[in-house]
Amino acid sequence: MSAPFVLGLTGSIGMGKSAVAAMLRDLGVPVFDADAAVHALQGADGALLAPIEAAFPGTTGPGGVDRGKLGSAVFGDKAALARLEAIVHPAVGALRAEFLAATVGAPLIVFDIPLLFEKGSANQVDAVAVVSAPAAMQRARVLARAGMTPEKFAQILALQVPDAQKRARADHVIDTGTSLVETRAAVARLVDRLIAQK
Repeated sequence: MSAPFVLGLTGSIGMGKSAVAAMLRDLGVPVFDADAAVHALQGADGALLAPIEAAFPGTTGPGGVDRGKLGSAVFGDKAALARLEAIVHPAVGALRAEFLAATVGAPLIVFDIPLLFEKGSANQVDAVAVVSAPAAMQRARVLARAGMTPEKFAQILALQVPDAQKRARADHVIDTGTSLVETRAAVARLVDRLIAQK
């Protein structure tokens, strides 16, 4: 049985990556969602609650990690962020390995990794698809989110590889600046192409 083709899916905040991941799932493509894995690990009874509480006292509770408190503890502090990543990344990697083992018969699988380029994960996939939209559309989408401010948006962007660089490094670019129908058709064409070339 041949190993599946692994497509890395990424994109900056507000580009529509979650919508594209949902379209891939609708097409029957298994998707490993790194963010969802982190949420599960940090949720109520999550495997990482104890180590996170030990490293960042007062940031967890009965419902799991208090994302606001933990965010405040690491935001803008590179050393604290590195300590958190040293706890989280190996656990997510283990879940990704389980996903890979469970989907070994699929022709195509997707690793949905928001910081794929930022964390040097591009070498762990066979090809990279970047989800992109015009900057004005991205800004409008992000600022419509609850609790988001222009300052916070600017801080998040500063931590991410610029969209133009992501597009330049991508094997495939999925444009979400069009209608959902057009984006869905583009995603379906990409899936067909990747499976056909396998």
